[in-house]
Amino acid sequence: MPALPSSLISSLSTAPPGSSAVASAAGLLTALGSLPDPRARRGVRHALGTVVAAAVCAVVAGYRSYAAIGEWVADLPADTAAVLGIDPGRRPSEAMIRRLLQALDPDRLAAVIGAWLGARVPAPKAGTRRVIAVDGKTLRGSRTSDTVARHVFAAADQATGVVLASTDVDGKTNEITRFAPLLDQLSDTPTTSTQTPLTTLPGPWARTRA
Repeated sequence: MPALPSSLISSLSTAPPGSSAVASAAGLLTALGSLPDPRARRGVRHALGTVVAAAVCAVVAGYRSYAAIGEWVADLPADTAAVLGIDPGRRPSEAMIRRLLQALDPDRLAAVIGAWLGARVPAPKAGTRRVIAVDGKTLRGSRTSDTVARHVFAAADQATGVVLASTDVDGKTNEITRFAPLLDQLSDTPTTSTQTPLTTLPGPWARTRA
């Protein structure tokens, strides 16, 4: 599936206190429903949000390849499949999941999931601001014989460690120039301040969002 930073996957694996699996699934399905569907309308059997939510759950469970995701979906108990909106008698195939995920914009997917996670993070105490820590990371295992290792720039809620946004940093740019696009993904996050543990950013970059 479109590569998600390992830190974002880790955030997905951690449920806020008091949350239920059913409520979490419903919220994730709603959030993913805002993604544009790249498929032609004719012949669509499974909602985009359902397929992507199932793939996200599979990845969080450790099933990272398309074949493994397909196996996870095929082996889901009927009641769990129903929670995700899957008809137990007609489940998405591995080929269908792969084609859909490959057609998605990975940055858009990360932004949608980050916004969903942000809405689940407890609000800061009265009179305080939410502090966002910003850091870069090279993803282990992302280098191939044809490509360099993938480097991502992520923003996390400092109090909980939940990753709220991420963006790629390719060889033609650097973390400083990707700082503003990263914060743009946090435009719907209320009362947000930012910092970076690695670099003291110049004035124009040290922005606080209210």
